[in-house]
Amino acid sequence: MTDATSRSPHSPVAWAARLVGLTIGGASAVVEALVLVVCAPLLAASYRGTNRRRSLDAVAHRIVGWEIRRVERCFGQPVPRAPGSRVWRYIAARTPIGLVGALLVLITGFGAVTAGRALSAWSIGAAVDGVEPSPFNVGYLGVLCLVLAFTAYFGLIGAATLEHRTALLFLGPRPDQALRDRIVELSTSRAAVVDAVDTERRRIERDLHDGVQQRLVALGMLIGRARRDGDRDDLLADAHREALAALADLRDVSWRIYPAALDRSVLGVALDTLAERATIPVTLAIRVDERPPRPVETVAYFVVSEAVANATKHSGAERVDVTVERVGPELRVVVTDDGRGGADADGVGLTGLRRRVAAVDGELELWSPPGAGTRIEATMRCG
Repeated sequence: MTDATSRSPHSPVAWAARLVGLTIGGASAVVEALVLVVCAPLLAASYRGTNRRRSLDAVAHRIVGWEIRRVERCFGQPVPRAPGSRVWRYIAARTPIGLVGALLVLITGFGAVTAGRALSAWSIGAAVDGVEPSPFNVGYLGVLCLVLAFTAYFGLIGAATLEHRTALLFLGPRPDQALRDRIVELSTSRAAVVDAVDTERRRIERDLHDGVQQRLVALGMLIGRARRDGDRDDLLADAHREALAALADLRDVSWRIYPAALDRSVLGVALDTLAERATIPVTLAIRVDERPPRPVETVAYFVVSEAVANATKHSGAERVDVTVERVGPELRVVVTDDGRGGADADGVGLTGLRRRVAAVDGELELWSPPGAGTRIEATMRCG
């Protein structure tokens, strides 16, 4: 079955998947009705925690697992499972809904076959079941086809939507629990962002102290010696080199703080500049038709920047491949290298990246088996 994220809800593929889902749902509703008839007396006489009740619940969970896969694949709607979901109530509630959905499919199919049979016969002047192709009969059939199409369109969409909402109602998290989980998630991400900002400030201070500041001190000493000594050419040349190195270090620090290219242009241009500044070959594949929001774009840049820096300094990689693409409402960033692997997922750099990505409701995953390179994938919502 085609993945729900890759098709439009009104495309022919989506309609075909919807019809298949409702048809299968009708068949499974018949089976579930029989299961309810058999298991209802046993459920009433069983106590929670007993072996018989656990066996019955296991049957219900297997049925529910099948139904969730059907809804997600055929209707293109995710169904998150919550602990303590009411599986038996869900089965009892969706059984009549599944039967109604299958009935709508049968009515739609019967009407389409009947209309097609009549039109094909009347087109050659033949009668259908004694009905002649008169103007009144043709007009009556046309109106009936319009009514049938209207009923089929909204009826099938409504049945599929009702299936999904029923699953969410009985299997998904309850609204109050979802709200509490969201509050906890936001509180955690806010604390992580504050920690990440402090960590980044310490990192910038260390870079300035160990890099730019030391070079400026050396530059001042060289200029002082040049003022005292008679032979100044070599000292001035050294001072010039130190000034250029200090300027390069300062530019690197400023780019780590915020890439100014994002203010002047799009993410692809900023990544082109990053690839040019890298000391190893970096291959870019940018497939972003619509520019993402500025916070998401900035985080995507830092994901690539940190991954390239890690590959250059720590992994011994000879090349890095970067893919940035818009997949539906999400921006996906994938960075792979051919280094030695074994990256520390709890290291300072990757921990900071994970917090940055979480701050924009995204997720970051790391694959780095020893000797097989490293792959970093970040997925961020653009809504």
